[in-house]
Amino acid sequence: MKQTIAVIVAALILLLGGYWFVKNKPQVQIDPQVARFNDRANKLIEGLQQYKEFFKHYPTGTMADISEALSGQAEGKVVIFATANAKKNDKGEIVDTWGTPLQFYFSHDAVMIRSAGPNKVWEDSRHPGSDDLYRTDTK
Repeated sequence: MKQTIAVIVAALILLLGGYWFVKNKPQVQIDPQVARFNDRANKLIEGLQQYKEFFKHYPTGTMADISEALSGQAEGKVVIFATANAKKNDKGEIVDTWGTPLQFYFSHDAVMIRSAGPNKVWEDSRHPGSDDLYRTDTK
């Protein structure tokens, strides 16, 4: 009888301890600059999708041309408000959190935005030290 009660008490302690651990497990902290990149990239993707809905194609040309198109300085003179606050460099290119121009890739129904990341160097994603960041959305 005492042994059965001891087993039940031990099981309850383990269950409560496991519940407490899961409930209070620290959340993975994301770098605030990476979070900022993700937020801005999501807004840019939204703006690029709006541009495509309006013009029936994605903007073309250099990174500066794409930035101009989203700012209403090109075809149709339409400003895409989702991208209005995007940071730009002296060349007019939209830049990431670290000041490096973003790269845009388009397919028929998808957009991908690439950042060189904190080290500001474009790297092959297979490289173990690569810190490049990517955001995409398919519609």
